[in-house]
Amino acid sequence: MSADTTPPTPNLEDGKSGQSHGQGASKAALAVGAIGIVFGDIGTSPLYAFRETFAGAANIAIDRMHVLGVVSLIFWSMLLVVAIQYVTILMRADNKGQGGSLALVALLSRHMGKSAYGWLIVLLGVFATSLFYGDSMITPAISVLSAVEGLTVVNPGFERYVIPVALGLLVFLFLLQRRGTAKVGALFAPVMIVWFTVLAGMGGWQIIQNPDILWALNPYYAVMFFVTDGFVAFLALGAVVLAVTGSEALYSDMGHFGRGPMRLSWFGFVMPCLLLNYFGQGAMIAGLPPEEAAVVVQNPFFLLASEEWRLPLVILATVATFIASQAVISGAFSITHQAIQMGFMPRLSILHTSETEEGQIYIPFINWSLMIAVILLVLTFQSSSALASAYGIAVTGAVTIDTLLMAVLFVGVWKWKWWYAAPVVLVFLIVDGAYFAANLTKVPDGGWFPLMVGFIAFTLLTTWARGRKLMRERMSEVALPMEIFAKSAKNSAIRVPGTAIFMASATAGVPAALLHNIKHNKVLHERVVILTVQIEEVPYVDPSERCEYHDLGDGFYRAVLHYGFMEKTNVPEGLKQLKQCGGEFDMMQTSFFLSRQTLLPSDKPGMPIWREKIFAWMLRNSATAMEFFRLPTNRVVELGSQVEI
Repeated sequence: MSADTTPPTPNLEDGKSGQSHGQGASKAALAVGAIGIVFGDIGTSPLYAFRETFAGAANIAIDRMHVLGVVSLIFWSMLLVVAIQYVTILMRADNKGQGGSLALVALLSRHMGKSAYGWLIVLLGVFATSLFYGDSMITPAISVLSAVEGLTVVNPGFERYVIPVALGLLVFLFLLQRRGTAKVGALFAPVMIVWFTVLAGMGGWQIIQNPDILWALNPYYAVMFFVTDGFVAFLALGAVVLAVTGSEALYSDMGHFGRGPMRLSWFGFVMPCLLLNYFGQGAMIAGLPPEEAAVVVQNPFFLLASEEWRLPLVILATVATFIASQAVISGAFSITHQAIQMGFMPRLSILHTSETEEGQIYIPFINWSLMIAVILLVLTFQSSSALASAYGIAVTGAVTIDTLLMAVLFVGVWKWKWWYAAPVVLVFLIVDGAYFAANLTKVPDGGWFPLMVGFIAFTLLTTWARGRKLMRERMSEVALPMEIFAKSAKNSAIRVPGTAIFMASATAGVPAALLHNIKHNKVLHERVVILTVQIEEVPYVDPSERCEYHDLGDGFYRAVLHYGFMEKTNVPEGLKQLKQCGGEFDMMQTSFFLSRQTLLPSDKPGMPIWREKIFAWMLRNSATAMEFFRLPTNRVVELGSQVEI
């Protein structure tokens, strides 16, 4: 093969930073940490995935051929979707060490943002992010419910306690978020290592009893399942995909540990343990008479253990699902923070729960919204089997979108020839598209819920981005050039001691707060700084590139603080590095002036009235810039302005 036709190796320059996954920590230590934090979602799928394939709507016959077919489908799905698509391919597409749909969109936008299809890339990423919110509501509900339902295997009389116990655990989980997870997080890895070891042990013992199940490694049985059952096999895909839920989360959490440690923990420990358990469940069912198998398949996971070990297994499963739910909630906080920084969501109150860990954040609005949604889901659906109908569609939708973005990555960033990229993308589109299509059949039975949440979130995110863009355009249209203002203002206003910092969203023109201040107060401080906080399309900005400034003369300065979309925007800390604007900043001699916009109806609105009203509501309820930028509360002055969009 000639050199000019070989697909180039992905440019890994974007992944060099690795600031968020422990520079000095060993690969093995990071791999162990990843087991506790990252793999909880996919690691608790054996509780319900195999069961739902047979006990769900597909109504599959329980015999050797069908058991082999289902196990073969699970094996090849895990291999293709998780191991190859995400862990092997997409983990090479990191944005300065970070993964996930929004990080991938930021990476693609840097390379293709100016192209005719740049807007479509952004919309796809935003929709994948929107679907994640539906997933983050269902995952805690189905995981904890499926674990607590193990009590009915121990004693059928415990059935009436399942819902109250599950609700109590879930409420406790959300109440715990305010305190942060740094302390309890140290227990996550040991518990999850025990969990995966138990999965492997129980499954391995059943495989020894019935090694015939290993024939499922042959894709022939997956193919024959479709040949003999047709549409029933297609419906079964809607349940089989439950075995790979959490795959998108692996990519999103890459920034915490790095691709190397995560690949080590996945291929070296997690994937083998999961496959042993799925094969073990299949071996147990295949080795039973049809009548007995029909009963056992209603809850095969807990029946893998002997009777005296079932209660300890229920307790362990409950703790594991608790950890899995914690990871999903933390992921919702993280992705919300990214969306805020990238301009898709209004500012929300963000609390940092750890002084040492940048990623340990807590967002009250997201936490309580998720808690209410999860409680309503448990009370509405009542069982994990009913929730399984709602689960999967959000995951498969996000995975399918990631496949489309992967196609853009191959051609636009890695510069593969289209005849290399097309077959690879086509294979994944067929697999992921089939799963998504199979889950669409579950829309009437509960699949509508994550889709509804996804469309609501998508509407809110795109409305905010569009309204924000329109508002900035309107403000820039009437903005006075700073140079002209500085010359006219130096002789028309009294100069008073101290420093005034006027926060501005644009890097040109005079902020509305400065115009209102000189109009009403008729004074200017000795030093006037127009400050803009700019979020870049990278997760972290090098501290040496944090500050940018321009001396406009006569005590006027324009400054820009650059932050990555994963960083917290602490303006007082950033100003400590900015000593060129007339010297150091003494917070006791510095006043921050903010402009708070009020929207007015426009004769020619830039977007439909209903979206304009939503944007106005989001603007009114967003956190103040004072809180978001960590400004000292007793040094802030807010001045109102009116804007038409």
